[in-house]
Amino acid sequence: MHPLQIVPGVKIVHPEERAAIERLGDYHRYAEPGFHFVIPFIDQINKVNISEQMVNVEPSDMITKENLNAKVNLEAYFKPLISPDQSRSENEENLKKVLYNVDDYERQIVSLATTTARNVIGNKNFEKVNSKRQELNQELKKELDEQTDAWGIDVVRVELEEITPPADVQQAMNDRMEAENEKEAAKDRAEAKEIEADGERRAEIERAKGERKAAILEAEGKAKAITKEAKANAKRIELVNNSISQHFTSKPQEYKKLETVVDSLKNGSKYVIDSDNDLTTVLSEVGGVTPISDENDSEDVDTDFDVDIEDAAEEIADTQKRSVESQG
Repeated sequence: MHPLQIVPGVKIVHPEERAAIERLGDYHRYAEPGFHFVIPFIDQINKVNISEQMVNVEPSDMITKENLNAKVNLEAYFKPLISPDQSRSENEENLKKVLYNVDDYERQIVSLATTTARNVIGNKNFEKVNSKRQELNQELKKELDEQTDAWGIDVVRVELEEITPPADVQQAMNDRMEAENEKEAAKDRAEAKEIEADGERRAEIERAKGERKAAILEAEGKAKAITKEAKANAKRIELVNNSISQHFTSKPQEYKKLETVVDSLKNGSKYVIDSDNDLTTVLSEVGGVTPISDENDSEDVDTDFDVDIEDAAEEIADTQKRSVESQG
């Protein structure tokens, strides 16, 4: 308590308050926040809280348009129409309305909110009341604000806290909600399967593209290898032809013999040849020569010497050298 409050004739109006000072029972003057001097036993001060306040409307039965008995609970937020943004005269006039136009405005607002809610809800189906609360709140606020304007009260907002239908209606609503939830779940599962199938299809397409690209690359590689091999063969043939033209112009038979010898010795076989015969002549007639397949066969053959591949190769090299020297 402020020390001056114990001084007779001094009254304090707090910042969240406005007051009316009455003298001998009649309105005397408007009092804003601060210290005010009054005449004891002659003057009386009536204070009003101008901050936002809330009243709760206890749950009550309200009948909807289809005669359903629903229990409704709501809250109303309000404040006196007194503000620093308004002029002093406007605030003074609204303070008079709050004090003199209504008796116990808080209780009156509760009663008015209940009556207004019954009128508004009675013109609507329960489904709309239950599903469109925001619209209903705005409608209730508008109705209350119009009726409390004469009291100098501004209804800030109205909120429907709870709307409880009869038990059988509640069960029907629960069943319908469950069916709708199942429908949405089935829709979600179908969409998930569709997305999964689309993903698999896209993956299959990508795999096919990859396999196709790999096949193309493999074919291109083989084609390049074939081309490279063909060029190499062509180069080899060109070199062979040039060599024949240079070294075997007058003796093509000698080249043919050498070629036959090389082909005959490719598989690494051994041949038994009579020492009196020419090596290249005998191997060129390879069809009449018997390869050595094992030790028993070699013992039965009457031979003078055994020719290994390396010896044959040396003989071929010597023959080629002599051929080249004779051409020179």
